[in-house]
Amino acid sequence: MTTHKPLVFSGVQPTGNLHLGNYLGAIRNFVRLQQSYSCLYCVVDMHAITVWQEPAELRNATREVASAFIAAGVDPKAHIIFNQSQVPSHAELAWIFNCVARIGWLNRMTQFKDKAGSNREKASVGLYAYPNLMAADILAYRATHVPIGEDQTQHLELARDIAQKFNTDFSVPDFFPQPEALLQPEGARIMSLKDGAKKMSKSDPSDLSRINLNDDADTIAKKIRKARTDPEPLPEATEGLKERPEARNLVGIYAALTDTRAEDVLREFGGAEFSRFKGQLTDLCVVKLGPIGAEMKRLTADPAHVDAILADGAARARAISAPILAEVYDVVGFIRARS
Repeated sequence: MTTHKPLVFSGVQPTGNLHLGNYLGAIRNFVRLQQSYSCLYCVVDMHAITVWQEPAELRNATREVASAFIAAGVDPKAHIIFNQSQVPSHAELAWIFNCVARIGWLNRMTQFKDKAGSNREKASVGLYAYPNLMAADILAYRATHVPIGEDQTQHLELARDIAQKFNTDFSVPDFFPQPEALLQPEGARIMSLKDGAKKMSKSDPSDLSRINLNDDADTIAKKIRKARTDPEPLPEATEGLKERPEARNLVGIYAALTDTRAEDVLREFGGAEFSRFKGQLTDLCVVKLGPIGAEMKRLTADPAHVDAILADGAARARAISAPILAEVYDVVGFIRARS
């Protein structure tokens, strides 16, 4: 039986406006996973173009995401940071997976239905088939673990199905591993500051709905001060948060930033007015995010340096994925030049 060394793969789309939810929901966990795994962290620019992107903005956003990884604490020398389009194995393996995956599998993908909305006929083929590219992202490195949120479990299951079908179709047991989910910790789902029922999003037209990673202290203070709340003080226990989504969100942010639980936050602030709690939350956000934002600005001011890091990471990623893709080509029956 083939054994696969524990390897983490994950990616973030370069669509601009990285925010607190991206940090707590993904990037902070990337930093922690480096202690236990070999990690590849990818800026998935090929996924980004499933909907129209202005080319210059895409390049800048790609650098911004790479800078956020580094500023948050990912070590680009010990691990690999790269952008997807610099490694051809992703696209090449995705085509093979397009021929392995079944239409019925993709028809069940709820995220396509959500993103395409009522204009499904006008959506790009890439938006429909991008779960196959996601499977290729993971399996091009035979990654064994993928950190995901609950909204991505369906796509990881598809990657597992594709891996199994490839192994079965070509009679190569265990050629591809069955990648396992590393689910984000409870409380990592951060909601909008203006509507506690909506996830904090890059695409929200109101900048006041999110705390961007590159916001300065005054901007953070303004956004938290204006964050939607209700007139009641904070409850003494978590049961009191059930029907209060905005209060639950702010308490959850405080708990996530301090690596505690909502119960612990309410033990300290239960009964307090929001004005006091928001002041403490502002100070906490500035302490935690300020250094990250400052380092991001320093890095993005030197695009050549960021590009060099991405190029180095891509070369190291190609060194891993190219031999695997060569094996895939042999298994499938393609004739290729021998070096």
